[in-house]
Amino acid sequence: MPALPLIIDTDTGSDDAVALLMAAASGLGDIQAVTTVAGNVPVETGTRNALISLETAGRTDIPVHPGCIRPMVRDLSTAQHVHGEDGMGDIGLPDPTARPKETHAVEVLLSLPRARPGELTLVTLAPLTNIAAALLRDPELFSRYRQVYCMAGAADLCGNISPTAEFNVWADPEAARIVTQAATPGRVTWTGWDVSRRNAVMTPADQQRLEELDTPMATFAHRINRTVADWAREVTGLAGYDLPDPVAMAVALQPDLITEQEQAHVDISVADDTRGQMVIDRRVSAPAPNLTLVRGVNEAGFKQLLFDT
Repeated sequence: MPALPLIIDTDTGSDDAVALLMAAASGLGDIQAVTTVAGNVPVETGTRNALISLETAGRTDIPVHPGCIRPMVRDLSTAQHVHGEDGMGDIGLPDPTARPKETHAVEVLLSLPRARPGELTLVTLAPLTNIAAALLRDPELFSRYRQVYCMAGAADLCGNISPTAEFNVWADPEAARIVTQAATPGRVTWTGWDVSRRNAVMTPADQQRLEELDTPMATFAHRINRTVADWAREVTGLAGYDLPDPVAMAVALQPDLITEQEQAHVDISVADDTRGQMVIDRRVSAPAPNLTLVRGVNEAGFKQLLFDT
């Protein structure tokens, strides 16, 4: 199978970095561009982290384009309490050798699929600010992509930043709402934190296996998730740290990893008390579905892809 041509939109924290490694080094992805947005960390820090991650994978040739510096209408709220001040576990990573490109991320998200209609797959690992900004300029944007895969939401309404919301959607719910309003279920697939929590938890044994691989990428992936492991233990109570962005990337690279999915009509709450919550209408009388929601992934297959990479 030829490698899948990709554009990846990221707010590069430690799990985004692992997802970038999977796309860049698994042989399954052919990254045409990386776009960055404020989210886990400010956009400048996320851009630096994307460049470092790609360099770790030996791919300094992939262009990285900075994008929106804040959500559409809200102040920026980062996840540095989870990923570290630098977004990468605060382990003192050296600066990358490559530099970001000058073309704004939104221009790239608009121009590349126009030049290659139906060829490119978009994978989003971040708040959806860049994507929404592009949709406001081109409401038919999603029709120009082959597929769109998003790490977004929590379809079981069990949140990681609030009682019911996942961080990427909570960080810019207005942007997420624009995305859902433009989406169709045959084109746009969301993999949420519910899947990560069930099927992408790195147990102590998995962490040990990753560390014992003793390759540059494995060592990098293990070290940068140090603060996430602490947060998972103290806040979410998981049996290890989970990898939401890598499992969403795995779904894009290997859709046959999906074990359960549904099509549903989804809206996003922008109210203060339920900010970022997915509003999923499964009634017979519901409006037509607008998203495909991944509800389960083959855990063994996901982890094998991760370890093989």
